[in-house]
Amino acid sequence: MSDVAQTSGNGRFRAERAAASSAETAWVLVDADWNLHVEACAYLASLRAADRSPNTERVYAGRVALFLNYCDLSGVDWHDPEFAELHAFLRWLITEPVRRPGATGPGRLRSKATANAIVTTTSEFLKFGARLGWVAARVPGLLSQQKYLRFLPPGFDAGERHQFRAVQERTLKFRADTVPPELLMEEEMAAVLSAAANARDRFLVTALLETGMRVGEALGLRRSDLHFLARSEALGCGIPGPHLHVIRRTNENGALAKSRYPRTIPVTERLVEAYSDYRFERDRFDHGVDSDAVFVNLFREPRGRPMSYSNTKEMVDRLARDCGFAVRPHMLRHTAATRWIEAGVDPDVVQALLGHVSFASTERYIHASKKRMREAVEHTAKARRDTPR
Repeated sequence: MSDVAQTSGNGRFRAERAAASSAETAWVLVDADWNLHVEACAYLASLRAADRSPNTERVYAGRVALFLNYCDLSGVDWHDPEFAELHAFLRWLITEPVRRPGATGPGRLRSKATANAIVTTTSEFLKFGARLGWVAARVPGLLSQQKYLRFLPPGFDAGERHQFRAVQERTLKFRADTVPPELLMEEEMAAVLSAAANARDRFLVTALLETGMRVGEALGLRRSDLHFLARSEALGCGIPGPHLHVIRRTNENGALAKSRYPRTIPVTERLVEAYSDYRFERDRFDHGVDSDAVFVNLFREPRGRPMSYSNTKEMVDRLARDCGFAVRPHMLRHTAATRWIEAGVDPDVVQALLGHVSFASTERYIHASKKRMREAVEHTAKARRDTPR
């Protein structure tokens, strides 16, 4: 079952992918009779107008549908909700089990972090509606309050007269523990690469591990984006050394780079070698000769067409089953970022490599890992033993 279906829950409204004449992916909200929810559809259209990724729109569509279904079942007027009703929705998110249709058992509960994310989207939807007159003008004031920052986050500029110390804080949220990003250990990375059944899959896994790309960025790569020679002047590129370009564009397979700003990522000799093996395999199968997409279907129909998100998820799920531990595409990105930080790479460089617009997104990787904590304790103990008394 899709993430949208799980997020939307059981109710009158659901998120659906819209059929469009262009290659652009669009999502809408419909009721049981396939009538569009006009206000929600307008909000989703505003996300597209702001150049948000299709995956973001998909997730937000499911969250808005969940809120509307809760209001419909609870008798809450979503146009003019009370603060207590919004708070009840927040509490309901972590107490109401998420059940798959037809599944038996108690179902799973959402985490507080997931509930916070759903309410954040809901708040943005309500603020959008208030600007257009669909939601009572008082509602945005229920969703945030002013907070004075006594302790400033690293790098925060409070202004010459401390005029920026007063910020708007969300009123509807749980205190959720910061969860370190999931990543793979060295032996797990080796196991995943060994489990890859062919050169294409090994190249894809290596690319995600070595560059920290999002899976949508990798699937959106074109062969013209790969500058794997020592010098690329002949390709019209003056950047020295082997590298690749991540460019946001519309792709046949629906893959899309999340950031609207292009970036360049240097690549290792290991990745270049993995690509050479994949090129040999691709030429041997003679599929995708006319496609400029880097990753194409070689072993299943439609052969020669660009790989899709679903193809990639099936491949990663297969690797997880063969390895016997969890493997997800974003774990490979987390692993790359954490390895850079632990190797002493400056955080601003890691931010550029990952394509983060805000440094706050990079900060989650600057954490004391269990490995580094163990090394610090053992190093200190050894120094004390070696010190003459």
